[in-house]
Amino acid sequence: MGPVIFRLAHHDDRQDYSMSQLIRLRAIEGPHCGLCWESRTLLRIGRYDQSEIVLSDNSVSRYHAEIRASSSGWVLSDLQSTNGTHINGSRVGSGPHPLQVGDVVKIGDSSIKVETILGSSFSLLPPVPPSSLQIEATTRTTWNKAFEGLPLDTAQTAKPGEPLLALLRAGRHLVYIEQEEQLLDSILLELVSVLDAQRGAIVLAEPPQQVLKLKAVRYAQQNPRRPLSGALTEPGRCAYSQSIALRCFKYGESILCQRIQDDPELAMARSIEWGEMASVLCVLLRTPRKQLGVLHLDRGPHQRPFNEADLRLADALAANVSMGIESAALLRKQRDLFLETITILAQAVEMRDPNTGGHTQRVTKYALLLGEAIKLSTKDMELIRIGGPLHDIGKIGIDDSILRKPGPLTREEFEIMKTHTIKGAEILQTVADLNSIIPIVRHHHERWDGGPGGYPDGIGGQAISHLARVVALADAFDAMTSDRPYRKGMPPEQAFAEIERMAGRQFDPVMAHCFLGIKDRILQTIDENTVSDTPSRQTRLIQDKF
Repeated sequence: MGPVIFRLAHHDDRQDYSMSQLIRLRAIEGPHCGLCWESRTLLRIGRYDQSEIVLSDNSVSRYHAEIRASSSGWVLSDLQSTNGTHINGSRVGSGPHPLQVGDVVKIGDSSIKVETILGSSFSLLPPVPPSSLQIEATTRTTWNKAFEGLPLDTAQTAKPGEPLLALLRAGRHLVYIEQEEQLLDSILLELVSVLDAQRGAIVLAEPPQQVLKLKAVRYAQQNPRRPLSGALTEPGRCAYSQSIALRCFKYGESILCQRIQDDPELAMARSIEWGEMASVLCVLLRTPRKQLGVLHLDRGPHQRPFNEADLRLADALAANVSMGIESAALLRKQRDLFLETITILAQAVEMRDPNTGGHTQRVTKYALLLGEAIKLSTKDMELIRIGGPLHDIGKIGIDDSILRKPGPLTREEFEIMKTHTIKGAEILQTVADLNSIIPIVRHHHERWDGGPGGYPDGIGGQAISHLARVVALADAFDAMTSDRPYRKGMPPEQAFAEIERMAGRQFDPVMAHCFLGIKDRILQTIDENTVSDTPSRQTRLIQDKF
């Protein structure tokens, strides 16, 4: 029996090149070997039974990838699939990526070859979205000119002065929010409300290729996160129209698509159909220095379509919040660099003690898992990320003869070793920005009952910082399960039993109970550590950094 040909219906996509271009694919390997597909417009690939190319393979996502005709030829886009899409053996990002005759696309167990491309030859320039979208209005203004287009006349707005109030409300978040994720969510909450949208999305360009990535989504409060025709079953898949967002960013102009149904190509798009989008505003996020991404807002079929006044207001709002978004991104980069520097410093200290390789990394991971379980605030989790790696920083002041001793310490040596908590606190006192983690460094060896064995201050109960109590549990668990030259580490289950036995004595009983409640996640982390970097490789990485 010869290969089966699936001839797909031609979509009227209102693009001149659609009739002149055709692509034909053939499966050359895998369970669908021999099958062929062809199209003039679009081929969606995945396990979803409405896809043009259905691959019944559990390693394939429901909405895995798509191949579509563009003004510069045929392009493939991975749809944030779980296991990725490969072209000629190389994994590709979200794209779009140009296809040529002879290319082999690998998805799951199936290899699909591009056999034929008819029509326009391929341009080597990056593909741009079609300029023939059904667009009612665009605006292309500089950052400072965006505010001049505000619709201030009462005929175009619900209330006099409302646009100015909207600017103030949207901008107030820039004053007190430093966390990028929090900032984006707060901005969207305000803008969705101000522009009466059913949903808003912020999509930012990620260097170095400036690929657009979805960063935040917010739904109207009167229309909470309900499943819109399956749109939310795979988060982030249908929060915005990629074709409209890409056009907005590529051309550097804000766009109004007033009635999506008037454009057949847009109307059939997966994001439009599943997201129930009837009208779209897509405005450029930019500062005087650079383009950051786009703000995408949509209304449903039962809402009034956006108009040009909405477009100008959205454009001004986007310009207003872009400075804050840029600042938050810079702060995040600084914070990431700071954490990386701290981690390297902590590992450098560990290198002096060959018996504790990877200890601070593991303690930080366990502490973060416990912090998540007891619902620590974002700020406290940040302090754990900093304090975890530095909890033993005071060991830098302990003599090598004690720190590197291969056997058990004498009583006198142990008394000297205990001073690492005080030495660490003294080191951090010289750095004002690190004063907030001093309680972790000083008190992670205190006992909950305040009894003998806790040091350096012999305090107990609530007098011990809650963050120090978190790190104390993580530190003790890693100490019990790690090998030493003079003893073998406990099996994890024995260490869990010891924590249960010492709850209310050595450990905060509530935190101990929560720690035992996340056994599976702790064990998973141990397994991941087992197959990850060995101490010798960690040492090489640190040496490379210095």
